[in-house]
Amino acid sequence: MATLFIADLHLHTEEPAITAGFLRFLASTAREADALYILGDLFEAWIGDDDPNPLHQQIAEAIKSLVDNGVPCYFIHGNRDFLLGKRFARASGMQLLPQEQVLDLYGRKVLIMHGDTLCTDDVDYQALRARVHQPWLQTLFLALPLFIRHRVAAKMRAGSSASNNSKTLEMMDVTQQAVVDAMEKHHVQWLIHGHTHRPAVHELTANHAPAYRVVLGAWHSEGSMVRVSETDVELIPFPF
Repeated sequence: MATLFIADLHLHTEEPAITAGFLRFLASTAREADALYILGDLFEAWIGDDDPNPLHQQIAEAIKSLVDNGVPCYFIHGNRDFLLGKRFARASGMQLLPQEQVLDLYGRKVLIMHGDTLCTDDVDYQALRARVHQPWLQTLFLALPLFIRHRVAAKMRAGSSASNNSKTLEMMDVTQQAVVDAMEKHHVQWLIHGHTHRPAVHELTANHAPAYRVVLGAWHSEGSMVRVSETDVELIPFPF
């Protein structure tokens, strides 16, 4: 048996192929897992659990079916769906986790997170992240009518895209020191995250010993998962 990790599906109605691929994954590969962890950005945008988007109900029902078949599902918020709340969690059967979580997997201690907090060179993004994660601002936003929330979210996505076009790939990637600091804070030699859309297995040194950072790929033209078993940690791309 094995534990599976995925991230950065960015599900939305304009990309039905990705949704179909995820539904097949839940109905097949994921059914054989000990557990499934979704490390953020499951959705392209999330403006509140009260959004009646049929896609959200479809995904909640599919994840709930997986959970009902004995595979627990866990979720860490991403930068796109950080407002996903308890109502959707109940509907889907997912368990919400904090932004950093340490797991004991088959004798390995593994730190998991979305990964955006590791991109410390992107000062503008980190400042924006700090603002939008203020509880009072989130409460205020969620109290707005849905049509206004849609407009605000669309404006923020457009602004994010324009801002990213002016940044280098290096600036938007993680910084090595932030990675080491996180791994040493939690006393782990393994880290799994998403966010950067740059799938790879990186070797480094942390806690004065060899360590490994495993980066999930985004679900653009194919799926991406990390499979952790008793014998191996594998980064696996697969067709939808």
